[in-house]
Amino acid sequence: MDLTETETHRLLRDQARAFLGVRYPPERVAGIADGKGFPPDEWRSIVELGWTSISVPETSGGAGLGLPEEAVLAEELGRVVFPGPFLSTVVMALPALAADPDLQRAVTSGRSIATLAWAGPDGAFRTDRFPIGVGKGTDLHHLYGSTWFVPDLAIADLAVVTGRGPRGPGVWAVRLEGDSVSRQPLPTVDGTRRMGALFLEGAEGRLLAEGDEAVCLLGRIRERTLAVLSMEGVGVASAALELAVAHARTRVQFGRPIGAFQAVSQQLASAYADLEGARSLALWAAAAVAAGEQDAPRAAAAAKARSSEAAVGACERAIQVLGGMGFTWEHPLHRLYRRAEWDRAFMGWPSELRASVAASLLDDPEPQGWRR
Repeated sequence: MDLTETETHRLLRDQARAFLGVRYPPERVAGIADGKGFPPDEWRSIVELGWTSISVPETSGGAGLGLPEEAVLAEELGRVVFPGPFLSTVVMALPALAADPDLQRAVTSGRSIATLAWAGPDGAFRTDRFPIGVGKGTDLHHLYGSTWFVPDLAIADLAVVTGRGPRGPGVWAVRLEGDSVSRQPLPTVDGTRRMGALFLEGAEGRLLAEGDEAVCLLGRIRERTLAVLSMEGVGVASAALELAVAHARTRVQFGRPIGAFQAVSQQLASAYADLEGARSLALWAAAAVAAGEQDAPRAAAAAKARSSEAAVGACERAIQVLGGMGFTWEHPLHRLYRRAEWDRAFMGWPSELRASVAASLLDDPEPQGWRR
Protein backbone atom coordinates (compact mmCIF):
# COMPACT_ATOMS: atom_id res chain seq x y z
CA MET A 1 0.00 0.00 0.00
CA ASP A 2 1.56 3.28 -1.19
CA LEU A 3 0.71 6.23 1.08
CA THR A 4 2.94 8.71 -0.75
CA GLU A 5 1.28 11.99 -1.68
CA THR A 6 0.63 12.16 -5.42
CA GLU A 7 0.66 15.11 -7.77
CA THR A 8 -3.14 15.03 -7.80
CA HIS A 9 -3.15 15.28 -4.01
CA ARG A 10 -0.76 18.24 -4.07
CA LEU A 11 -2.82 20.10 -6.66
CA LEU A 12 -6.03 19.44 -4.76
CA ARG A 13 -4.46 20.57 -1.49
CA ASP A 14 -3.15 23.78 -3.05
CA GLN A 15 -6.52 24.51 -4.64
CA ALA A 16 -8.37 23.91 -1.38
CA ARG A 17 -5.98 25.95 0.76
CA ALA A 18 -6.10 28.91 -1.61
CA PHE A 19 -9.90 28.86 -1.91
CA LEU A 20 -10.69 28.26 1.75
CA GLY A 21 -8.14 30.78 2.97
CA VAL A 22 -9.84 33.55 1.01
CA ARG A 23 -13.47 32.47 1.39
CA TYR A 24 -13.43 31.28 5.01
CA PRO A 25 -11.01 33.31 7.15
CA PRO A 26 -11.51 33.00 10.93
CA GLU A 27 -13.72 36.07 11.20
CA ARG A 28 -16.05 34.77 8.47
CA VAL A 29 -16.30 31.34 10.11
CA ALA A 30 -17.07 33.04 13.42
CA GLY A 31 -19.87 35.04 11.81
CA ILE A 32 -21.44 31.89 10.38
CA ALA A 33 -21.06 29.94 13.63
CA ASP A 34 -22.53 32.70 15.77
CA GLY A 35 -25.17 33.70 13.23
CA LYS A 36 -27.77 31.85 11.22
CA GLY A 37 -25.44 29.08 10.09
CA PHE A 38 -24.08 28.13 6.70
CA PRO A 39 -25.88 29.92 3.83
CA PRO A 40 -27.16 27.15 1.50
CA ASP A 41 -26.49 29.23 -1.61
CA GLU A 42 -22.76 29.15 -0.81
CA TRP A 43 -22.76 25.41 -1.48
CA ARG A 44 -22.77 26.25 -5.20
CA SER A 45 -19.15 27.40 -5.02
CA ILE A 46 -18.14 24.01 -3.59
CA VAL A 47 -20.02 22.25 -6.37
CA GLU A 48 -18.25 24.36 -9.01
CA LEU A 49 -14.89 23.22 -7.64
CA GLY A 50 -15.96 19.62 -8.24
CA TRP A 51 -15.66 18.61 -4.60
CA THR A 52 -19.13 17.04 -4.46
CA SER A 53 -18.31 14.47 -7.15
CA ILE A 54 -14.74 13.46 -6.36
CA SER A 55 -15.60 9.83 -5.65
CA VAL A 56 -18.37 9.54 -8.22
CA PRO A 57 -17.33 7.42 -11.27
CA GLU A 58 -16.62 9.25 -14.51
CA THR A 59 -19.40 7.28 -16.16
CA SER A 60 -21.81 9.01 -13.77
CA GLY A 61 -20.37 12.47 -14.36
CA GLY A 62 -17.89 12.50 -11.48
CA ALA A 63 -14.15 12.88 -11.18
CA GLY A 64 -13.58 9.16 -10.76
CA LEU A 65 -11.13 9.60 -7.88
CA GLY A 66 -11.70 8.25 -4.39
CA LEU A 67 -11.52 8.47 -0.63
CA PRO A 68 -7.80 9.42 -0.43
CA GLU A 69 -8.62 12.57 -2.41
CA GLU A 70 -11.60 13.32 -0.18
CA ALA A 71 -9.29 12.86 2.78
CA VAL A 72 -6.95 15.51 1.38
CA LEU A 73 -9.88 17.90 1.25
CA ALA A 74 -11.00 16.90 4.74
CA GLU A 75 -7.66 17.93 6.20
CA GLU A 76 -7.89 21.37 4.61
CA LEU A 77 -11.53 21.77 5.63
CA GLY A 78 -10.55 20.90 9.19
CA ARG A 79 -7.83 23.54 9.20
CA VAL A 80 -10.36 26.34 8.61
CA VAL A 81 -13.25 24.69 10.52
CA PHE A 82 -15.31 24.68 7.33
CA PRO A 83 -18.97 25.39 8.24
CA GLY A 84 -20.58 23.68 5.24
CA PRO A 85 -22.14 20.21 4.81
CA PHE A 86 -19.23 18.41 3.13
CA LEU A 87 -19.16 15.60 5.71
CA SER A 88 -22.91 15.00 5.78
CA THR A 89 -23.56 15.39 2.06
CA VAL A 90 -20.47 14.11 0.23
CA VAL A 91 -18.98 11.65 2.70
CA MET A 92 -22.06 10.18 4.37
CA ALA A 93 -25.14 10.56 2.15
CA LEU A 94 -23.79 10.47 -1.40
CA PRO A 95 -22.54 6.83 -1.40
CA ALA A 96 -26.05 5.60 -0.57
CA LEU A 97 -27.57 7.70 -3.35
CA ALA A 98 -25.56 5.85 -6.01
CA ALA A 99 -28.55 3.46 -6.11
CA ASP A 100 -30.69 6.29 -7.50
CA PRO A 101 -28.88 8.16 -10.32
CA ASP A 102 -31.40 11.00 -10.34
CA LEU A 103 -30.87 11.76 -6.66
CA GLN A 104 -27.12 11.32 -7.05
CA ARG A 105 -27.04 13.90 -9.85
CA ALA A 106 -29.21 16.26 -7.82
CA VAL A 107 -26.62 16.23 -5.03
CA THR A 108 -23.46 16.37 -7.17
CA SER A 109 -24.93 19.25 -9.20
CA GLY A 110 -25.82 21.20 -6.08
CA ARG A 111 -29.58 21.11 -6.60
CA SER A 112 -29.92 19.22 -3.31
CA ILE A 113 -28.08 19.20 0.00
CA ALA A 114 -28.28 15.79 1.64
CA THR A 115 -27.53 14.36 5.04
CA LEU A 116 -27.57 10.92 6.63
CA ALA A 117 -29.56 10.12 9.75
CA TRP A 118 -27.07 7.60 11.11
CA ALA A 119 -28.46 4.93 13.38
CA GLY A 120 -26.48 1.87 12.31
CA PRO A 121 -27.95 -1.21 10.60
CA ASP A 122 -30.66 -1.61 13.24
CA GLY A 123 -32.15 1.67 12.04
CA ALA A 124 -34.26 4.27 13.77
CA PHE A 125 -37.32 4.21 11.51
CA ARG A 126 -39.98 1.66 10.63
CA THR A 127 -42.15 1.35 7.55
CA ASP A 128 -45.63 0.25 6.78
CA ARG A 129 -45.95 -3.40 5.86
CA PHE A 130 -46.81 -2.83 2.21
CA PRO A 131 -44.79 -0.65 -0.18
CA ILE A 132 -46.59 1.98 -2.27
CA GLY A 133 -44.44 1.29 -5.33
CA VAL A 134 -42.41 -1.51 -6.89
CA GLY A 135 -38.73 -2.10 -7.76
CA LYS A 136 -35.63 -0.89 -5.93
CA GLY A 137 -35.06 2.80 -6.60
CA THR A 138 -38.80 3.27 -7.13
CA ASP A 139 -39.92 1.15 -4.16
CA LEU A 140 -41.71 3.67 -1.94
CA HIS A 141 -42.60 3.22 1.72
CA HIS A 142 -44.17 5.34 4.42
CA LEU A 143 -41.63 5.85 7.19
CA TYR A 144 -42.27 6.48 10.87
CA GLY A 145 -39.92 7.25 13.74
CA SER A 146 -37.26 9.66 14.86
CA THR A 147 -33.52 9.97 15.25
CA TRP A 148 -31.30 12.60 16.85
CA PHE A 149 -27.90 14.10 16.13
CA VAL A 150 -28.32 14.43 12.37
CA PRO A 151 -25.59 16.76 11.05
CA ASP A 152 -26.54 19.79 8.92
CA LEU A 153 -30.21 18.83 9.11
CA ALA A 154 -31.37 22.46 9.11
CA ILE A 155 -30.05 23.18 5.60
CA ALA A 156 -30.63 19.74 4.02
CA ASP A 157 -33.57 19.06 1.72
CA LEU A 158 -32.85 15.34 1.36
CA ALA A 159 -32.09 12.75 4.04
CA VAL A 160 -30.84 9.18 3.83
CA VAL A 161 -32.44 7.26 6.69
CA THR A 162 -32.11 3.73 8.01
CA GLY A 163 -34.80 1.54 9.43
CA ARG A 164 -36.60 -1.80 9.52
CA GLY A 165 -38.84 -2.67 6.62
CA PRO A 166 -40.92 -5.69 5.60
CA ARG A 167 -37.75 -7.47 4.44
CA GLY A 168 -35.37 -6.47 7.22
CA PRO A 169 -32.89 -3.58 7.45
CA GLY A 170 -33.34 -0.87 4.86
CA VAL A 171 -31.95 2.44 3.65
CA TRP A 172 -34.28 5.06 2.19
CA ALA A 173 -34.04 8.54 0.68
CA VAL A 174 -36.58 10.99 2.07
CA ARG A 175 -37.38 14.47 0.78
CA LEU A 176 -37.51 16.79 3.78
CA GLU A 177 -40.76 18.49 2.91
CA GLY A 178 -44.42 18.33 3.79
CA ASP A 179 -46.37 17.87 6.99
CA SER A 180 -45.07 14.31 7.51
CA VAL A 181 -41.53 15.61 8.13
CA SER A 182 -40.43 17.75 11.05
CA ARG A 183 -37.04 18.66 12.44
CA GLN A 184 -35.81 20.23 15.61
CA PRO A 185 -32.46 21.98 16.13
CA LEU A 186 -30.28 20.60 18.91
CA PRO A 187 -27.63 22.38 20.97
CA THR A 188 -24.12 21.44 19.91
CA VAL A 189 -20.60 22.33 20.96
CA ASP A 190 -19.66 23.33 17.40
CA GLY A 191 -21.79 26.04 15.81
CA THR A 192 -20.18 25.41 12.43
CA ARG A 193 -21.60 21.87 12.30
CA ARG A 194 -25.10 22.00 13.66
CA MET A 195 -27.20 19.01 14.61
CA GLY A 196 -30.88 18.29 14.55
CA ALA A 197 -33.53 15.73 15.40
CA LEU A 198 -35.55 14.28 12.53
CA PHE A 199 -39.15 13.10 12.94
CA LEU A 200 -41.06 11.22 10.24
CA GLU A 201 -44.80 10.52 10.45
CA GLY A 202 -45.61 8.62 7.29
CA ALA A 203 -43.05 10.39 5.09
CA GLU A 204 -42.50 8.85 1.69
CA GLY A 205 -39.14 7.10 1.42
CA ARG A 206 -37.50 5.76 -1.73
CA LEU A 207 -35.76 2.45 -1.10
CA LEU A 208 -32.01 2.48 -1.79
CA ALA A 209 -30.90 -0.83 -0.24
CA GLU A 210 -32.32 -3.57 1.95
CA GLY A 211 -31.29 -6.69 3.80
CA ASP A 212 -27.63 -7.67 3.69
CA GLU A 213 -27.02 -5.08 1.00
CA ALA A 214 -28.16 -2.34 3.38
CA VAL A 215 -25.95 -3.64 6.18
CA CYS A 216 -22.91 -3.72 3.89
CA LEU A 217 -23.68 -0.23 2.56
CA LEU A 218 -23.90 1.23 6.05
CA GLY A 219 -20.67 -0.50 7.00
CA ARG A 220 -18.88 1.13 4.07
CA ILE A 221 -20.36 4.53 4.91
CA ARG A 222 -19.24 4.20 8.51
CA GLU A 223 -15.70 3.32 7.44
CA ARG A 224 -15.62 6.27 5.03
CA THR A 225 -16.89 8.65 7.69
CA LEU A 226 -14.41 7.54 10.34
CA ALA A 227 -11.52 7.81 7.86
CA VAL A 228 -12.54 11.30 6.76
CA LEU A 229 -13.07 12.45 10.36
CA SER A 230 -9.57 11.21 11.19
CA MET A 231 -8.08 13.39 8.43
CA GLU A 232 -10.24 16.31 9.49
CA GLY A 233 -8.80 15.90 12.99
CA VAL A 234 -5.31 16.06 11.52
CA GLY A 235 -6.22 19.39 9.91
CA VAL A 236 -7.63 20.74 13.17
CA ALA A 237 -4.52 19.68 15.09
CA SER A 238 -2.21 21.18 12.45
CA ALA A 239 -3.95 24.55 12.59
CA ALA A 240 -3.93 24.63 16.40
CA LEU A 241 -0.25 23.70 16.53
CA GLU A 242 0.64 26.40 13.98
CA LEU A 243 -1.12 29.03 16.09
CA ALA A 244 0.75 27.87 19.18
CA VAL A 245 4.15 27.79 17.45
CA ALA A 246 3.65 31.26 15.99
CA HIS A 247 2.79 32.61 19.45
CA ALA A 248 5.75 30.85 21.07
CA ARG A 249 8.11 32.45 18.55
CA THR A 250 6.86 36.00 19.00
CA ARG A 251 5.79 36.20 22.64
CA VAL A 252 8.76 37.37 24.73
CA GLN A 253 9.18 36.88 28.48
CA PHE A 254 12.34 37.52 30.51
CA GLY A 255 14.03 38.71 27.33
CA ARG A 256 13.48 35.45 25.40
CA PRO A 257 10.75 33.99 23.18
CA ILE A 258 8.64 31.70 25.33
CA GLY A 259 9.31 28.86 22.91
CA ALA A 260 12.86 28.73 24.28
CA PHE A 261 11.55 27.54 27.64
CA GLN A 262 11.29 23.80 28.08
CA ALA A 263 7.83 23.95 29.64
CA VAL A 264 6.54 25.42 26.37
CA SER A 265 8.69 23.62 23.82
CA GLN A 266 7.92 20.23 25.36
CA GLN A 267 4.19 20.85 25.00
CA LEU A 268 4.61 21.73 21.33
CA ALA A 269 6.88 18.77 20.64
CA SER A 270 4.40 16.38 22.23
CA ALA A 271 1.55 17.82 20.16
CA TYR A 272 3.61 17.43 17.00
CA ALA A 273 4.49 13.82 17.79
CA ASP A 274 0.82 12.99 18.40
CA LEU A 275 -0.17 14.78 15.21
CA GLU A 276 2.23 12.87 12.98
CA GLY A 277 1.23 9.54 14.48
CA ALA A 278 -2.42 10.40 13.82
CA ARG A 279 -1.61 11.48 10.27
CA SER A 280 0.01 8.12 9.49
CA LEU A 281 -2.99 6.21 10.82
CA ALA A 282 -5.42 8.47 8.95
CA LEU A 283 -3.62 7.99 5.63
CA TRP A 284 -3.59 4.24 6.20
CA ALA A 285 -7.31 4.26 6.98
CA ALA A 286 -8.21 6.24 3.86
CA ALA A 287 -6.15 3.94 1.63
CA ALA A 288 -7.46 0.77 3.28
CA VAL A 289 -11.10 1.82 3.01
CA ALA A 290 -10.66 2.95 -0.61
CA ALA A 291 -9.08 -0.37 -1.55
CA GLY A 292 -11.67 -2.41 0.34
CA GLU A 293 -9.00 -4.07 2.47
CA GLN A 294 -10.09 -6.67 5.00
CA ASP A 295 -8.72 -4.59 7.86
CA ALA A 296 -10.45 -1.38 6.69
CA PRO A 297 -12.96 -1.32 9.59
CA ARG A 298 -10.14 -1.73 12.09
CA ALA A 299 -8.00 0.91 10.35
CA ALA A 300 -10.83 3.44 10.27
CA ALA A 301 -11.73 2.93 13.93
CA ALA A 302 -8.11 3.12 15.10
CA ALA A 303 -7.41 6.23 13.01
CA LYS A 304 -10.44 8.11 14.22
CA ALA A 305 -9.73 7.29 17.87
CA ARG A 306 -6.11 8.43 17.60
CA SER A 307 -6.80 11.49 15.48
CA SER A 308 -9.62 12.87 17.61
CA GLU A 309 -7.49 12.62 20.72
CA ALA A 310 -4.53 14.23 18.94
CA ALA A 311 -6.76 17.11 17.82
CA VAL A 312 -8.20 17.70 21.28
CA GLY A 313 -4.72 17.45 22.81
CA ALA A 314 -3.19 19.88 20.31
CA CYS A 315 -5.94 22.43 21.02
CA GLU A 316 -5.57 22.10 24.78
CA ARG A 317 -1.79 22.47 24.59
CA ALA A 318 -2.16 25.47 22.30
CA ILE A 319 -4.54 27.12 24.76
CA GLN A 320 -1.97 26.60 27.52
CA VAL A 321 0.84 28.03 25.38
CA LEU A 322 -1.27 31.08 24.58
CA GLY A 323 -1.92 31.54 28.29
CA GLY A 324 -5.64 31.00 27.94
CA MET A 325 -5.98 33.75 25.34
CA GLY A 326 -6.94 31.10 22.81
CA PHE A 327 -10.16 30.38 24.63
CA THR A 328 -11.41 33.95 24.42
CA TRP A 329 -14.40 34.42 22.15
CA GLU A 330 -12.45 36.59 19.71
CA HIS A 331 -9.63 34.10 19.12
CA PRO A 332 -10.06 31.35 16.46
CA LEU A 333 -8.48 28.65 18.62
CA HIS A 334 -11.60 27.87 20.61
CA ARG A 335 -13.43 27.09 17.36
CA LEU A 336 -10.79 24.51 16.48
CA TYR A 337 -11.23 23.09 19.97
CA ARG A 338 -14.98 22.86 19.48
CA ARG A 339 -14.60 21.03 16.19
CA ALA A 340 -12.10 18.64 17.77
CA GLU A 341 -14.57 17.83 20.56
CA TRP A 342 -17.39 17.37 18.03
CA ASP A 343 -15.27 14.97 15.99
CA ARG A 344 -14.25 13.05 19.08
CA ALA A 345 -17.88 12.35 20.00
CA PHE A 346 -19.40 11.63 16.60
CA MET A 347 -19.77 7.98 15.54
CA GLY A 348 -17.98 6.65 18.58
CA TRP A 349 -15.80 7.92 21.40
CA PRO A 350 -12.15 6.80 21.30
CA SER A 351 -12.75 4.23 24.04
CA GLU A 352 -15.64 2.70 22.08
CA LEU A 353 -13.62 2.57 18.89
CA ARG A 354 -10.68 0.95 20.66
CA ALA A 355 -13.08 -1.62 22.10
CA SER A 356 -14.25 -2.46 18.57
CA VAL A 357 -10.63 -2.79 17.42
CA ALA A 358 -9.82 -5.05 20.36
CA ALA A 359 -12.91 -7.15 19.68
CA SER A 360 -11.92 -7.59 16.05
CA LEU A 361 -8.43 -8.66 17.08
CA LEU A 362 -9.94 -11.20 19.47
CA ASP A 363 -12.36 -12.43 16.79
CA ASP A 364 -15.38 -11.39 18.80
CA PRO A 365 -18.35 -12.10 16.52
CA GLU A 366 -20.32 -9.19 17.94
CA PRO A 367 -18.01 -6.26 18.74
CA GLN A 368 -19.70 -3.62 20.82
CA GLY A 369 -19.67 0.16 20.74
CA TRP A 370 -19.50 0.76 16.98
CA ARG A 371 -22.99 1.90 16.16
CA ARG A 372 -22.66 5.44 17.43
